[in-house]
Amino acid sequence: MVAETQLTPADLIAPLFVREGITEPQAIASLPGVVQHTRASMVAEAKELVALGIPAVVLFGVPEHKDAEGSGASDPDGIVQLAIADLRDAFGDELVVIADLCLDEYTDHGHCGLVTPEGTVDNDATLDRYAEVAIAQAEAGVDIVAPSGMMDGQVAAIRDALDEEEFGDVAILAYAAKYASALYGPFRDAVDVEIVGGGDRKAYQQDPANVRESLEEVRADVMEGADLIMVKPALAYLDVIAKVRAEHDLPVAAYHVSGEYAMIKAAAANGWIDGHLVAMEHLTSIKRAGADLILTYLAREAAEALGA
Repeated sequence: MVAETQLTPADLIAPLFVREGITEPQAIASLPGVVQHTRASMVAEAKELVALGIPAVVLFGVPEHKDAEGSGASDPDGIVQLAIADLRDAFGDELVVIADLCLDEYTDHGHCGLVTPEGTVDNDATLDRYAEVAIAQAEAGVDIVAPSGMMDGQVAAIRDALDEEEFGDVAILAYAAKYASALYGPFRDAVDVEIVGGGDRKAYQQDPANVRESLEEVRADVMEGADLIMVKPALAYLDVIAKVRAEHDLPVAAYHVSGEYAMIKAAAANGWIDGHLVAMEHLTSIKRAGADLILTYLAREAAEALGA
């Protein structure tokens, strides 16, 4: 009765991986309980999530073929565009469909953008590709695009492209403060991404030591037209979530990422913690810090418990 923070299924967004060229869902070893879906199993899972009161899913694609341009990301017949259309046909407006907007799942080099001959990411050339991806996703019926590459100017480029093509009602969930974290390993397993040459993304993602810089990044995305703003990861950055919440009136999302999920599952499997109680404590703390929405692989488990 007197709890200051209330967690509900409506606070949760479920990430779903959909893979091209498979006939059965494929387990992800480093993410126990999470699978790469077929298009059909994705729709079936989404129906159960909707029944639990979860209002939205975010889609990540795993294509059969990758290339230097990440062409599958903007192909009208690319796996995410087909998945968006499947969900729109199945649910109409009953489910909010969000699509990750990035290139790393689709490039053969594993970076979030186009790379120069020297192997560095070409920020400005990448913006043109992001605009193309945004239009492809909008044409497929997406509600919200979620640019996650942390390129400078990405929100403005995407907003301009969507407005020019008369998709002004498609919202932008900006990965506004995305850190170069060591907690993304299981996700990269899930989407079969490996940076060629053992590189990293420190040139375009945020330094975990910095918060003032991240707040500037958030301000830039808001000025460029973001409709929602996100902090990623969540638990090690609760202070960032709280500062973003205090400064901005836009909806704030936080991504409880794959490594945060996997650590709970691994410790629980060893009997070291009560996995469910820790999971609910994590999610409650993220909301307490100021997040309106939580992207989490715990969405189904938490919604089942909250609805019990």
